[in-house]
Amino acid sequence: MSAPAIMQTHAANYLAERRRLGFSLRSTGYSITSFARHVDGLDLQGPLTIEVMSDWARRDRGQSTKRTTWARRLMDLRAFMRYLRQFEPRTEVPDDVFGRVGQRLAPHIYDDQEVVDLLAAAHRLGPNSSLRGATYETLFGLLAATGLRVSEAVHLKSADVNLKLGMLTVRQTKFAKSRQVPLHQSTIEALRRYRCLRNTQVEVNDEMPFFVCSHRRYRGNGLGLREVNRVFVDLRDQLGWINRGACPGPRIHDLRHTFVVRRVMLWHAQGIDVDQAMLALSTYVGHAAVTHTYWYLTGVPQLMAVAAAKFESFMPVQEASHV
Repeated sequence: MSAPAIMQTHAANYLAERRRLGFSLRSTGYSITSFARHVDGLDLQGPLTIEVMSDWARRDRGQSTKRTTWARRLMDLRAFMRYLRQFEPRTEVPDDVFGRVGQRLAPHIYDDQEVVDLLAAAHRLGPNSSLRGATYETLFGLLAATGLRVSEAVHLKSADVNLKLGMLTVRQTKFAKSRQVPLHQSTIEALRRYRCLRNTQVEVNDEMPFFVCSHRRYRGNGLGLREVNRVFVDLRDQLGWINRGACPGPRIHDLRHTFVVRRVMLWHAQGIDVDQAMLALSTYVGHAAVTHTYWYLTGVPQLMAVAAAKFESFMPVQEASHV
């Protein structure tokens, strides 16, 4: 493994194979390529060890001293190390040397009034004569109504929004998958109102973004994710919500979490078999695996209570013994 560039060759082959399977591996790919260059620059004798990987993990470009950063870099290498074992069975696979990372924190689940207040605050965004207020009101409403990822919503093209069929086409998003998302009639009407207003202010074509900037300099261009998040944070701070999640504050992504939680709770209230319906929900929101959707049953207090009640209903009632 100490031959010139041999590790970089392994890395390129591994990443190419994974990407053919539909994985983008942007951040992970950068880590693997960086590690391969590091190893090829060493006079390494014998198999790759955790010590070699840990030494590389501490040498990130930003010279971070945070163990969570080192742990995340090591985690990026795990699947690649398993791949390398076919060439060198003694290759070690890194464990939690610097502690665990990637633990999902309980989200803030919005109540009805919070969503109403968010849309009303977005509607009031100025300038008064611009499209800005309508754009953000409709965007945030779509996220709440469909559980789309923010990136999926802002990257929608006009041709992807079929209001006659009531269907969105979400193209090549996370995990390189595309899917179709049916819309409720109320959502269709809200999107139609926005489209009509938008079409009076910008030049229209099928390849244009559905949600557009209204600023004179960028009029007709798509929204940027940083700008969308900045607007959301400003509105959140104005509204003064009490944070009920484990993150520092309510996030725009929590609208997606809220959609999933509300759907499962509605099914439970309607007596629908949640296990039978979970695969459909997982497909609708674009999860890579149904286990990602099942996480909500253990990671969100509202659904933990539902799961506990369901469990208790199956437990035999035992009479208390009298002493």
